[in-house]
Amino acid sequence: MVSAVEKVRERLLRATAALKAANVPYAVAGGNAVAAWVSTIDEAAVRNTQDVDILVRRDDFDAVKSALESAGFRHRHIAGIDAFLDGDGSKFRNAVHILFANEKVRPGDARSNPDVSESKADKHFDVLTLDALVRNKLTVYRRKDQVHVTDMIELGLVDSSWLTRLPADLAARLQHLLDTPEG
Repeated sequence: MVSAVEKVRERLLRATAALKAANVPYAVAGGNAVAAWVSTIDEAAVRNTQDVDILVRRDDFDAVKSALESAGFRHRHIAGIDAFLDGDGSKFRNAVHILFANEKVRPGDARSNPDVSESKADKHFDVLTLDALVRNKLTVYRRKDQVHVTDMIELGLVDSSWLTRLPADLAARLQHLLDTPEG
């Protein structure tokens, strides 16, 4: 288990270092972004994740591909998703997954991903701001996204004061999570 967690962390740091060295704007998203924010309050509350989600602009994709391939990743387009596998025997589920800024994750989503400009420098990489991350998690709203928001609620990163900061559809989803923290 420890080895699996360390491999994800190493993959995250190698990918973001390659993008930074190539001057490609990016933001860490998904479970690693949640972990970065959660760890500011309580490191023991951080959940492990098996993949790395990185938000980039579509116009920068050629530079992203070049940077990540130079760092040893292999590009694959699988089921409509651009991913970078980490060496022989690696699987899609533990790859670097690319999300495109200002585009929807799924066609039916009400909102698009945030832009990479909605990020802040963390200790080792650029990460989505808390506002952008919460909006994104409430937009995608799979069960794991709901759990991530619930974790942030439990730690006080998100509370009822956010309801007025969100569009009505996302505020309704947040209200549901505030009302039913156990699911």
